[in-house]
Amino acid sequence: MNKIQAAACAAILALSALGASAQVLRIDPASDKPKPDLSAKPRTGKASFYAKFFGGRAMADGTPMRLDGDNAASRTLPLGTVARVTNLSTGQSAVVTIRDRGPYVHGRIVDLSPATARQIGITPKMGLAMVEVAPIKVPLPNGGVRWADVAEVARADDGLTRER
Repeated sequence: MNKIQAAACAAILALSALGASAQVLRIDPASDKPKPDLSAKPRTGKASFYAKFFGGRAMADGTPMRLDGDNAASRTLPLGTVARVTNLSTGQSAVVTIRDRGPYVHGRIVDLSPATARQIGITPKMGLAMVEVAPIKVPLPNGGVRWADVAEVARADDGLTRER
């Protein structure tokens, strides 16, 4: 093997290794059923946002996905949960309502509407950001509600007083 062939082989192996590490590890929703998180404790992880083609499609709670709405998706928070999502890089935050299930990609904890993503400083070029998801109001299976600590509720906008 000459030097050119050896260099070409090395380049192909390097690109293959990069491609393998760049693969997105999808979660199978049929086989992976996480336990609902009723704790109202903040969680940290990656946020992504809905692609435009999801606009108008029915979410898990039956409402249409609004690209300009406060809707979000979580695999573990109950539908109807109100939470504050804070971009850890910018400090910007927004209050969202969990209306859908997802994201189905390892390492991601919330999918946001494009409007909410913009509001907290996530651009289409970035695609993802590290965030804290702090539940404010968590509906419980018995019909009750678990509220977060007083400080988190006080930081929430007046949207909690309106019907969601």
